[in-house]
Amino acid sequence: MSERIRVLIADDHKIVVEGLRGLLEPEYDLVGTAENGRELLKLAKKLTPDVIVVDISMPLLNGIDAVAQLQETGCSAKVIFLTMHNDPAYAARAFDAGASGCVLKQSAPSELVNAIEKALEGGTFISPMIADGLMEHYKTGGHGQKDPLAKLSARQREVLQLLAEGKSAKEIAKILSISARTAEFHKYHIMDVLGLSTSAEIIHFAFKHGVISI
Repeated sequence: MSERIRVLIADDHKIVVEGLRGLLEPEYDLVGTAENGRELLKLAKKLTPDVIVVDISMPLLNGIDAVAQLQETGCSAKVIFLTMHNDPAYAARAFDAGASGCVLKQSAPSELVNAIEKALEGGTFISPMIADGLMEHYKTGGHGQKDPLAKLSARQREVLQLLAEGKSAKEIAKILSISARTAEFHKYHIMDVLGLSTSAEIIHFAFKHGVISI
């Protein structure tokens, strides 16, 4: 008997996780669940799953940046993103990070199963509701050039998310293992680059661009 495919789920909503568990357990070996992007990094390294099903919007580190970091470590797991956002810009960022699939949460459950199967075969899957928009996004040059997040480094995006979640410079320093002074430097550089002047504007920007969900 061949070994079952190992799946790791990353989503901060317990109801969603339980729904995914019920959908996937009959066919796959669910090796773990992560509630935020930083926990995902640790569990992916520890559990070496074949497939990761990950929400785009998660606390501490969003799914896109978490997966980008996993790719840099040589993680070979196939990644399927789940998202509530039908904006093609999110899908474009997801595939840039190394996704094999992007599935809308409001889609039929069969779409996620199809996405996993396609990924394991070496292909890709995009929910039909966003596929046309994604193609148009690339054709019209919307990719990269109009994404203000592209102006920030990976570390700056991490700091941006934590600021938007209400973390202080001291708390950010502890989470990222940097000094509070460095955290403050990143904060003011981010605000300067993005043209933001208040904490409220940081939160609004992060929500608008899918870095956080409220």
